[in-house]
Formats: sequence, structure tokens, C-alpha cells
Amino acid sequence: MKKRILGRTGLEVSELGLGGAFATRGEDGYADARAIVLEAMESGLNLVDTSADYGDREAGVGEAMKDLERPCIISTKLGPRSDNFDPKDKGHLRWVVEESLRLLHRDTIDILMIHEPDRPGQIDWWDDLRTYDGPVVELLQELKDEGVIRFTGLGGTTAYEMVPIIATGLYDVVLTAFNWSMLWREAQIELVPEAVKHDMGIFLASPTQQGWLAARFDDLIDTANSRWLNKPRRDQLRVLYALIDEIGIPIAELSLRWALSQADASVVLTGPRNLDQLRQNVRAAADGPLPQDVMERIDEIAAMGPFRPYQEPFGCPFYKEDFDLIKRPGWAGS
Repeated sequence: MKKRILGRTGLEVSELGLGGAFATRGEDGYADARAIVLEAMESGLNLVDTSADYGDREAGVGEAMKDLERPCIISTKLGPRSDNFDPKDKGHLRWVVEESLRLLHRDTIDILMIHEPDRPGQIDWWDDLRTYDGPVVELLQELKDEGVIRFTGLGGTTAYEMVPIIATGLYDVVLTAFNWSMLWREAQIELVPEAVKHDMGIFLASPTQQGWLAARFDDLIDTANSRWLNKPRRDQLRVLYALIDEIGIPIAELSLRWALSQADASVVLTGPRNLDQLRQNVRAAADGPLPQDVMERIDEIAAMGPFRPYQEPFGCPFYKEDFDLIKRPGWAGS
């Protein structure tokens, strides 16, 4: 597995990292998660990313890696563990971090990110939306000074709102999800250049775009109504599928290899849910970057829809049989 430098942290990370969605309890506890972690480590992956608000995933990662002798970089996120979460209470935030240490069986967290810093309507982190000050900023610096965490970061899902937070220069890494993949590229307009300017390590998350680029939906391209599949995306996917037929690379592999071809990405996160998916991802990484002519063809297809069409759902709905019965959108807020 090739290694890259994680920006100004200086950490040497595998170009493919583990997203912690796999690390949930099953019938045999966390045995399946441990099997994925062990094989991933043997394959050369050395970074696992999780979060305090991913259900039992922090506990799963901790149990899977407990007593593991091979060194591994752990990245987690500061976020709500319960409904009474208070992002303005520094004591409460410190407790959340202490719980992360306990669940992960760690004395130190390598990377601690603020989760969803770019959605103040969801988590109200900031006292001032111009300076991005708040108790969480003070806490992260204290934890860093105490040696509880090594590096700080931002883990968000917007293409523009996170840019001024990056511009403060306070954070070592940034994770961008849902806006940087073969066909969804808005993070490349402002977010990635600002992160590069500050020599931040960059996590490229969700390279398969919440399932949109993990499988093909040929039948639904023709039958799904515009509530769920608008014309710009429908046309774009048809052309992408034609390219896939021509070059013979499955869509999930193509998505991952495209992401690994991004020079500004320090690590591409993948969330295998079983060993077969992990092995597919490792093989795709071993195949290396895509040929230049294929990259150019994908660029042309991406240019068919350079911005996310209005009201397009983030997650691909087509994995649910009754997707077309789901009511959306909801209330139009101010």
C-alpha cells in the first residue's frame, strides 16, 4: 500500500484508510469488525476514522484494535453522544473526548476533528460566525497542550461553508464528504485549494458518493421519476455507464481509483462492510491511478453537471425498494 504525507502533521498514512462504518456489533460482538481491521492492517492500511456520534462505531473500533500490536493512526470526531449534547459547554465536550479515549482503549487520540463544523443549524459550535470562536476551540488547544490529542481537524459535508473555518489556519486536517468524487466535485472549487494553502492533510471521504457511484442503476435511469433522479444527473449517469461498458472497469473500482488519482488527497476513506469489499478496495488501490485518457473522459462527463442539481438527495435512494413512496422534501427553512 502506497503512503502519503498527511499535510503539516507529517504523519505517513496509507493512501487508503478505513472509514469506521464497518465497526458495529453483530451476532458475534465485534468479531467481524476485528477481522476487517486485522486484514486491513496486513494489507498496509494504517489509518482508521470514526466518530463519537457514529452509534457504537467508536466502541467497535476500540474493541477491534484492542491489543493490536501493529501501530495504527486513529482519527475520531467530537460530536453528540446523546440528545443532551451541548457544544458550548467545555466541560461536557471534555467528557465526550474522555469517553472516546475509553472506548478506543487509547491514552492519546492522533487526530480529533470537530464534526459538522459547517452546519451551525445542526450543531451550534460557534459564538461568532465571522471569527469561528467558541469553547471547542479553547478545548482543542488545551487537549493538544496536555498531549491528549496530537492534531486537530474539521470533518464536514458542505462545499463552501467550511472554507472560512479552514481559513482560520487553526486546524491540521480536514475531511470533506459528499462533494469530491467522480461526478460531484464542488469541494475542488474553494475547499480543497484553501486546505492546500494551509498545508492541511485532506481526507477524501465517500468516494462512491453515498452509494450513487457504488453500483449501477440502469433500469432506474429510465423509470425513476424526477423527484429522485433529475434530468441532468440521469443524462450524466447514462454517459458514465457507457464509458464503464467501454473500458470494462466496474463502477465502484472506477470511483475509488479516480479518488486515489487526486494528488491533493492525503488519504481516501473507504467503508468496507465485509472482507470481500475490503479486498476489492485493496485490489483497486493496487491497480493504481487511472490512465490519463480515462481521467479526461471522466472530466468531460463531470462537466455535464458541475453543480449539484437543486434538491438532489445526498444519499442514493435506490437501495430501498419503496424509495419512491418516501415523502420529500421537508420544510423549506430560511
